[in-house]
Amino acid sequence: MNEGFDGKEHNCKNNIGKDVLLISDSNTGEIMCSSCGQVITENIAELGPEYTTQSGEDYMSKSRTGRKSTLAFNDMGLSTIIQQTDKDATGRNLSGEMKRTFYRLRMWDKNSKALPGHRNMQKAFTLLEGLKSKLSLTDAAVEQAAYIYRKTLAKKIGKGRSIPVILSACVYASCRLTNTPRTIQDISDVTNLRRTSIHRIYRLLVRELDLTLETYNPVSFITRITTEVGGSEKTKRDAVKLLIKAEELMITSGKNPIAMAATVVYLAILENEEKISQAHVSKVANISSVTIRNLSKKIKDAKIKRVQPL
Repeated sequence: MNEGFDGKEHNCKNNIGKDVLLISDSNTGEIMCSSCGQVITENIAELGPEYTTQSGEDYMSKSRTGRKSTLAFNDMGLSTIIQQTDKDATGRNLSGEMKRTFYRLRMWDKNSKALPGHRNMQKAFTLLEGLKSKLSLTDAAVEQAAYIYRKTLAKKIGKGRSIPVILSACVYASCRLTNTPRTIQDISDVTNLRRTSIHRIYRLLVRELDLTLETYNPVSFITRITTEVGGSEKTKRDAVKLLIKAEELMITSGKNPIAMAATVVYLAILENEEKISQAHVSKVANISSVTIRNLSKKIKDAKIKRVQPL
């Protein structure tokens, strides 16, 4: 008997007193005897991995269970689709009675997807898909934003308010929860909405949904600011080391993380004698030059003028 076979024993008449060699057919899911050809087990379960590829197209072509469920779809990606062709699986035309039955099923399926709550989520999650590409959001941030938006619908917080504004506030809250460095101004620029409107709904969500959000880590913005102003890799590393020293001296406590990141980047630029102005850094970071000068003075007063070499 095969060691890997857990089914019932097979006593083959052609091999009496000998070990029976069993053959597994992965295409049909059958286990059969190599001597007499008798099928012992039919349709065995495939215990291998779901897929070994990473791209989305390969996943959909090789998947046995279909698309993964996600909160970023109004139906969570689990809805049924009834084809418009009146034919069965073998290609034969349906009878008149079955055609009428499937016509009613299609109508009910369409009406069930057109409920007010579904229409709201369908519009919101279509906008969310666009924000995902424009802001380069991760899947975790998108899932978190969809979860927060569903909670706002459940508590009827968004009743009478603009869907794009509520969704933008949910995206910002999601970025704060997942530590994705995106500011309200970034979301405002992409959605073409007023920053104050998004911030007002965001404060409402924090209060009504009891969200516990932490401030951004300034390190998350250093790479972004350095790249946009055209700084070198050494400038970025020096800015990170300056920020670590400033944190040790408790200078960053209570400070705007973006302003702190812009300040250490500017000090690193001065240290490496690069030709980048303070006005350019403040414009990229969307922080006033006065804020950068005040923070620079505090850091210099703390006697961390120079950056130690690696």
